[in-house]
Amino acid sequence: MRAPNVQTVPGERARKPVLDTVDRVSEMCFGLFMALTFVGTVSAATGGDAAGHKMLYTALGCNLAWGLADAVMYLVRTIADRARRHALALAVHRERDAAAGVRALRERLPAALDPFFADADLEAIRTRIAASASLPERARFERDDFLAALGIFIIIVLSTFPVAAPFVLIAHVPTALLVSRVLTLAMLFVCGFALGGYAGWSGWKAGLSMTTLGVLLTMAIIALGG
Repeated sequence: MRAPNVQTVPGERARKPVLDTVDRVSEMCFGLFMALTFVGTVSAATGGDAAGHKMLYTALGCNLAWGLADAVMYLVRTIADRARRHALALAVHRERDAAAGVRALRERLPAALDPFFADADLEAIRTRIAASASLPERARFERDDFLAALGIFIIIVLSTFPVAAPFVLIAHVPTALLVSRVLTLAMLFVCGFALGGYAGWSGWKAGLSMTTLGVLLTMAIIALGG
């Protein structure tokens, strides 16, 4: 069977997810660390028949607050980075001196990529920017920015449940704490495995490394009073 003939538009990229693997893994790990350290520090002081529900509600409230804060800060970082790139594009677009425009692009080029771009390459980019008639006057938010911020909020909130839900389902607090930590370590391993696959590393090694890092980081946060 012949493969379908897929038409592509030159210069058009495939639609990217609003959050890449690194973003999703990072936010999941952040939510897990927040919930795990919170549960670990207050579980010993919580008792009574409603202890499990109190644990879940307080951990959920903690991650709701941090999820909101992280989502808002994502929007702040996004618009700041976009405004910086937009300012460069406008400066190059308005610069009449070709050499000055190439220097501006060179200064903003990552050091690791600098050897791979000759002045002629940057001049070609400068020419296209200078000839563009579609540059907006200022950087603006896009729909995907808000979708990504919502995704961050949801990921952090959902990461609460594997950590705190055992305290609702299991009445014996020490057993619930053990189950909670086992589930958290399993999720950290899955996060590391996914990150390893994304980065081209060994998934198993990345998963074990993330689990070990999670244990050490959680111990450090608790020791520091977090």
